[in-house]
Amino acid sequence: MSFRARILIGLGLIVLFPLAVFELRVRADMADRLTAQYQRRVASLVAVIRADLSRDSAGIAGRLDALKDAIAADNRFRLAALQGTDRAYLLDYAGNAMRFTGLAMLQIQDEQGRIISSGHFRNEYDRAEPELPRLLATAPGGTALLEARTAEATLLALARVDSLRLGGRRLTLVGGVAVDSSFLARLAPDSDLAVSLTLPTDPLARVDSTAQVVGTLAVPFVGLRDSPGLGEARIVVTHSLAPLAVLRRRVDAAFAAAVLLTGAIALLLASWLSNWISRPLRELARRTAEIDMERLDIRFESDRADEIGALSRLLGAMTERLRAGAARLREAERRIAVGDLARQVNHDIKNGLIPIRNVFRHLLEAARGGPDRLAAALQDRQGTVESGISYLENLATNYARLSPQPAREPCDVNAAVRETIRRVADASRGALKSELADALPAVRTDPLVLRRILENLIGNALDSLASPGGTVTVGTTRGAGGDGGRAVVRITVADTGRGMSREELNRAFDDFYTTKPDGTGLGLSIVRRLVLDADGAIRVETAPGAGSKFIVELPGEGE
Repeated sequence: MSFRARILIGLGLIVLFPLAVFELRVRADMADRLTAQYQRRVASLVAVIRADLSRDSAGIAGRLDALKDAIAADNRFRLAALQGTDRAYLLDYAGNAMRFTGLAMLQIQDEQGRIISSGHFRNEYDRAEPELPRLLATAPGGTALLEARTAEATLLALARVDSLRLGGRRLTLVGGVAVDSSFLARLAPDSDLAVSLTLPTDPLARVDSTAQVVGTLAVPFVGLRDSPGLGEARIVVTHSLAPLAVLRRRVDAAFAAAVLLTGAIALLLASWLSNWISRPLRELARRTAEIDMERLDIRFESDRADEIGALSRLLGAMTERLRAGAARLREAERRIAVGDLARQVNHDIKNGLIPIRNVFRHLLEAARGGPDRLAAALQDRQGTVESGISYLENLATNYARLSPQPAREPCDVNAAVRETIRRVADASRGALKSELADALPAVRTDPLVLRRILENLIGNALDSLASPGGTVTVGTTRGAGGDGGRAVVRITVADTGRGMSREELNRAFDDFYTTKPDGTGLGLSIVRRLVLDADGAIRVETAPGAGSKFIVELPGEGE
């Protein structure tokens, strides 16, 4: 992500995050306050309805008291109720009394609970409902919602019970007012509040508390059943949260407009700020990208007094130091390269001169025995001298090219081992033995490379012998097939010298690492490079005091 994009995103978050937090806080606080206000209004209306029901109950009680006085003073009713005469008057009495008292239902029962007059349903005459007065009497406040039969439908009434004695007989009065839609509307004077009635016989309705605030008032209930009992109806008061949802949408719209406006302003400001900062940084990045070891002449001049100007001047000073350091590095690399080349040439020439030196020592010893022995020794060692001179000539030719390309040709490993042993044998440093396998496949490599590998390994093995009684054994075997099933020729050079520690083994193939006072530290590193160039591998098995075994594996010719 670019620096400019980070500035835009960061500034946008800095501006928009507080707005989002503020909007969420406002919405939550607004919802809490309005919900609490609606809950108070619902609770207040529930209290008002409870008081209204108490007043209605008192009004029903007053009307029943007035009716009792009227019944006590009505001799015609007395005769019809006590002596059973004038039945028509008795049947119509409750209906006339309802109109007189303003009640919506009225029953008059005798001592056995038999209905002797019903104003709301004339056909209830002589029906026995002895439990009804008892249930109403046990209801809290003496008032309950009552389901009553009528000729058309069921009547729901708020009813009370009262009684009087007439001629030594006890009569029970059950009267009430209708609880209908107009009654419920009277209970809810506020249009934001809704009042409904839930009976025990109604199916359970799920109340969504997220869409409305709900309050309930329990009212005793007596229903139409064969075995009536006192149940519980509920007057439900609800306040819709729709105004809150509308207010939330308005707040969201205002917040969205504020976010868009603020975002646009923040975007313009961030774009200007990022451009003001990133333009000089892009220029610095462009100049820095042009710097490399071959081009350190880039200049970082700036007259700015801020941090970018300071950074430009620091880059300029760093470039000057790099320019001076690069010059010193080139000179040091040139000296190191010349020194490395000189040491490698010295090492290779010494390896080529050792066999020639041994020949001359042999000739000097032979000369003491007479001309015939000298001539025989010269004839015997002439091949060694010529081979050493040829090696030095090839070496000189390769170094003249600096990057020689080895000529790969089939080489007989056993022949190369015998030739190398013959040339480097020196009885004064220890015994040199060979254990060569028969019928080895040829290896495709440069003969000079193979000879240098053998001479370095055998020479190092002889140098590691602690006493003249030590032994160096050179062996060849046929190894397991390599990649593609090709044969592998394994060359081992084992000595009985002092061996190597773990630390010496880890550094054995490093350039210029040596444990010999007059060593160059290039022998094994050269061997490793030559083996790898020949597509081979080299490993070492060694332990302190147990000697070392170098194992070289070279790919053989296909059969």
